[in-house]
Amino acid sequence: MSAENVAEQNAATNSSTIDTNRDGDSREIAADPDFDLDSDLDADSLTSAEMLQQVQQYTRDDQSLSQVTSITQLSDVQPTDWAYQALQSLVERYGCIVGYPDGTYRGNRALTRFEFAAGLNACLDRISELLAASTADLATREDLAALQRLQEEFAAELAALREQVDSLDGRIAEMEANQFSTTTKLAGETLFFVSDVFGDEIGEDNVTNFQYRVRLNFDTSFNGRDQLRARLQAGTLQPFTQPGFDLGYGAFANTSSNVVMDNVSYIFPLDDIATVGIYANATGLDDITFGNTINPLDNPARSAISRFGQRNAVYRTANTSAGAAVNLFLTEGLSLQVGYLAGEASDPNPGSGLFNGNYGLLGQLTARNIFDVLDIALTYVNAYTGTSVTSTGITAGVPFGVGSRNARVDVDRPVIANSYGVTANLRLFPGFQLGGWVGLSDIRAIGVGDADVWNYAVTLAFPDLGGQGNLGGIIVGMQPRLTGTSPNLGERIGRRSDPDVGVHIEAFYRIMLNDRIDITPGIIWLTAPNHDNSNDDAIQGVLRTTFRF
Repeated sequence: MSAENVAEQNAATNSSTIDTNRDGDSREIAADPDFDLDSDLDADSLTSAEMLQQVQQYTRDDQSLSQVTSITQLSDVQPTDWAYQALQSLVERYGCIVGYPDGTYRGNRALTRFEFAAGLNACLDRISELLAASTADLATREDLAALQRLQEEFAAELAALREQVDSLDGRIAEMEANQFSTTTKLAGETLFFVSDVFGDEIGEDNVTNFQYRVRLNFDTSFNGRDQLRARLQAGTLQPFTQPGFDLGYGAFANTSSNVVMDNVSYIFPLDDIATVGIYANATGLDDITFGNTINPLDNPARSAISRFGQRNAVYRTANTSAGAAVNLFLTEGLSLQVGYLAGEASDPNPGSGLFNGNYGLLGQLTARNIFDVLDIALTYVNAYTGTSVTSTGITAGVPFGVGSRNARVDVDRPVIANSYGVTANLRLFPGFQLGGWVGLSDIRAIGVGDADVWNYAVTLAFPDLGGQGNLGGIIVGMQPRLTGTSPNLGERIGRRSDPDVGVHIEAFYRIMLNDRIDITPGIIWLTAPNHDNSNDDAIQGVLRTTFRF
């Protein structure tokens, strides 16, 4: 390594000035015209405190730098010069210059005065640190005298060096403050599902199948704290068929392999008090909680297999697509999510649009890390679902997507649902979490009557089960069930409540093959499908493979 490289390295790594005053100002070391070896150094050695005090005297503000008056101040420093040898002695004694493979200071060629000043500056910083930290006698008066003389002779170069370092520090700070550049990052995810369902009735109507879903997220940031997302999606995921209920995946997406723009959203902060989200399409009420559905198994690609196992069904009471939401940070661990989503925001026809068609209004209070182990969310949803014309006729009702047919309250009339949910998760141990939820939907079929629909679940999560990144999960609960109606509505539906209580039992185990690939075998068992004991139990087996890139 050349002497120039050593000097440049030490100028970069040891360029800070000695911090000596109470206010933390960095001051230059210059010669003290009042310094007298005979009077100030009357012993062969100094204590560390005395040495530090003496070095500090060189940093007084009234020390001015003299101009170059001798041709010797412009010449290189030769290995035979006293200054070269003096600095070499300090280096060997205090180890203030590093960089050679053997950790020694070696020089067999001349140094420019600026190269020499870089090494001297490194020694000044190092000796100051040693003096400040040491409680034992450290330096001799010969070292101090040599240090003073070197500072005097190379004062101009030291000052110039520190000016350059200050300038570089300023430029680096500016670069760090403005280093962000607008870029778009691509993140992809592919899911493969192989599954079958077994049961006396449903098993006859369905066969083993292979389905997939692909998502490509294009994420752009304009200042490093915001995110504009555009997501493309294609897939063939669809549920098994059985009259009265769906047995489908949480990652439901059937585009018949056509590529669609599945999501467009922009999320940005408002100082440190809130986060705002603007959503253009394909957004559910769970999205506007800003990740606060609480359930640790709420990831359709990597955790719960079923839609019901993901989250409280009150988040599924509205057909929504576009709107806005805000996440307010109230206190540490406490936040409030408020959002509005319309189902037909892009449709300008009467009965549609941003405020005249289907909508969902959500308000949620979320408390996290209660006693460092508990998360709780209190959720309210007001949703409106109008009638629509399909190939099978006029449909309406609450779009749960899970639960019994009666729970939808589909009587060909618009419905308003006021839903209330409580979700909690308790981190009992590093490898075990206990959670669950309960939800009530108070549904009114306009002009007909009222109904109550309940759902609940208990969840068990086992993070890192059998290996880092693995996840085991169990969900046991009741999918949305009609528990009571007003007389008129009961007459229209044909019953006042679902006759029985079916239980949803689900278990899965995610196995990490590497950081990008995991496989998840899972099983779902429904007792009394459609909350009717006359229906045979249904058991679904699934093998999901997830690729992330």
